[in-house]
Amino acid sequence: MAKLKKQLGLLDVFSIASGAMISSGLFVLPAIAYAAAGPAVIFSYAIAAIIILPSALSKAELATAMPKAGGTYFFVERSLGPVLGLFTGFANWFSLALKAAFAIVGMAVLIEMLITGSTSQADQTGMKIIAVICCLAFTAMNIFSVKHTGKLQSLLVVILLVILAAFVTLGVPKLQAVKYANFFGTGWRTIIATAGLVFISYGGLTKAASIAEEVKNPGRNLTLGMLLAWFVVSIAYVLAVIVAVGVTTDVELRGSLAPLSLAASKIVPSFGYGALAVAAFAAFVTTANGGILTASRSPMSMSRDRLLPPSLSRLSTRFSTPHVSIIITSVFMIAAILLLNIEMLVKTASTMMIILFILDNISVVIMRESKIQSYRPTFRCPLYPYLQIASVIAYLVLLLDMGTIPLSICGLFVIFSAGWYFLYVRRHVSRASAVMHVVERVTDRQLGIVTLENELRDILLERDEIIEDRFDKLIRDCSVLDIDESMSHEELFRKVSSLMAIRLMENEYVIFEKLLARENETGTVIQPGIAIPHVIVEGTGKFDIVLVRSKDGIDFPRSPEPVKIMFFLAGSKDERNYHLRALMAIAQIAQEDGFEKRWFEARDIEAIRNLILLSARKRDSAS
Repeated sequence: MAKLKKQLGLLDVFSIASGAMISSGLFVLPAIAYAAAGPAVIFSYAIAAIIILPSALSKAELATAMPKAGGTYFFVERSLGPVLGLFTGFANWFSLALKAAFAIVGMAVLIEMLITGSTSQADQTGMKIIAVICCLAFTAMNIFSVKHTGKLQSLLVVILLVILAAFVTLGVPKLQAVKYANFFGTGWRTIIATAGLVFISYGGLTKAASIAEEVKNPGRNLTLGMLLAWFVVSIAYVLAVIVAVGVTTDVELRGSLAPLSLAASKIVPSFGYGALAVAAFAAFVTTANGGILTASRSPMSMSRDRLLPPSLSRLSTRFSTPHVSIIITSVFMIAAILLLNIEMLVKTASTMMIILFILDNISVVIMRESKIQSYRPTFRCPLYPYLQIASVIAYLVLLLDMGTIPLSICGLFVIFSAGWYFLYVRRHVSRASAVMHVVERVTDRQLGIVTLENELRDILLERDEIIEDRFDKLIRDCSVLDIDESMSHEELFRKVSSLMAIRLMENEYVIFEKLLARENETGTVIQPGIAIPHVIVEGTGKFDIVLVRSKDGIDFPRSPEPVKIMFFLAGSKDERNYHLRALMAIAQIAQEDGFEKRWFEARDIEAIRNLILLSARKRDSAS
C-alpha cells in the first residue's frame, strides 16, 4: 500500500480544522437553535465549545500515537476491536456525510434566496431540490478528482475569519440590551439540549485527525493546529451569535434561514447581506466538497481492513478515485436531504458525532491501560483519566436530550453493524485489539496476541522517520530469553551459548568457555542490574545478539546485586569495529529515561524486542 507524504504543516492543520467548522453550523443553525433556546443560544454555543475540547485532546493523543488515515475508525478498531470498529466506521462515514449534506442544504438555502428572495423556513421543497442537484454536482467533482490545494484552503479560511471579525467589530456598537431580555427563560434543560443540537458546529475540529498520516511533526503541528482552530473558531462562533441576537428582532431571527446574513443587513444595509452571503457560500462549498471526499475515505479504510467487501476500495481506472464509495456516500446524503428536515438532519449528525467522541475517549483509556509498549503518543491528554470520564458523562447527558428519532437511527446502525460482523467480518478478520491486552492484565493470562503491538511499532517507525540500521535488523532477528525461574550465571551462559552456536555455526562449548572467561577476567556489568557479556569467535562475517530479561536476576561474579537486563554479543575479529558500535548503541538505549521501567513492563519477548527497535538512539547510517 502506497504511503502518504508528510507535507502538511501547522497552518495547513489549522486551516483544515477551522474550515471544516465554519459552515452551516454558523451561517444557518443559529436561527434554529435560537427558536429553541432564545437568547441563551449564546450559552449553548459556548457549552458545545467547552465539551468538545476533551475529545479534541483525546483524539490528538490517539492521532499522534497512530498517525494513520481513517481517523476515529482506525483508533476505535485498534483499541476496542472489530465490532465497535465496524460501528465506528459506519457512524463516522455517515456522520461526515450528514455534515456535508447540512453544508449543501445551507448552500441550497442561499441559492433559493437569490432566486425567490425569501428567507422563510416554511416551505423547504424547492431548497431540497436545489440541494440534491448540488449534491450530484459535488459527487461528479469528487469522482473526476478535483483537487483543492492547501494554499487555497488557507486563503479561504483567512477570508472567512476576516469577514467574521468585521461583522463582529461593526455589530458590537449596534447591540441592543433589550434583545437579551429574559435570557434564561427557556431553562437550563433546553439550553443543554440546544448545546447538543449545535454540537455539529464544532464537529469538523477533529477532522484533522484523519489526515494525521500526512502531517509533519504531528506531536506539535496536529495538536497545536487543532487547539488554535478550536480557540479561534469558538470565539468567532460565540461573538457572531451574540451580534446576531443583539441586532435582529425575535420574529426575524426565528424564521430566518440565513441569520448572519440577516444580521449583517441590519449592521451595514448597503452590502452587509451580500458580504456574509458570499462568505457563507464559500464555506459551504469547501465543507460540502471536502465532506464527501473525507466521508468516502471511511469505507476505503474499512475495506482495506477487510470489514467491507474489496469493491468499496476499488479505484476508477480513468480518474484514480474511489468512485464506488463516493457514489454510495452521495446516495445516503441525498436520502438524508429528502427524508429529514433541517433540524432532524442536524440532530442525527450531532448524535452520531457525540457517540464517536464517547468512543474516542474510551479508546484513550483502553490504550493507556493496555500498557502496550509501542503505544507512544507524542502528545498526552492532560488530567487522565478524569477528563475522559467527565466527558463521557457529559456526552451521555447530551444524548438523552437528542430525541427519539436520532437515537433510533443510531440504534439501527448498531444493529446493522453487529449483524454485518457476524455475517461477514468474523470470517475475514482475526486481528487482536488493545482491549485484549487489558484482559490479559486483569486475568493474568497470556493470550498470545502481538499483532497490534507490532503494527503500532511499524507505525511509530514511520511516524518518527526512523531508518533502521544493522543493529535494528539484528534485533528483529535475534533470540530473546525471558527467564522467570532462578538460575546461576553459568546456567544462563549455557542457554545463550546453545542459541548462539546455531546462528554463528560455532561450537557451543567454546562460546560457553569464552563467556565464562570474559566474565571472570573483567566483568561485563556496565551499571547496576545491566550487563553486556561479549566475546570474539572464530571465522569471518559473524555477529549475533541475544537479549535476556530475568525476573529475579542472575548473580554475576563481579556484581554486588543481581543482573536483570543482559545483552549478549558475539562476533568474529573482522567485526571488531561493528562490535564497538553495537556496544555504543546498547549504552545509548540503557541511558534513555524510563528504559528499565519499560523493560520490566514489557508483556512478552516481542514487546522487549519492540522496546529496543523504538529506542531514540542515533542510528548508524554507515552500518
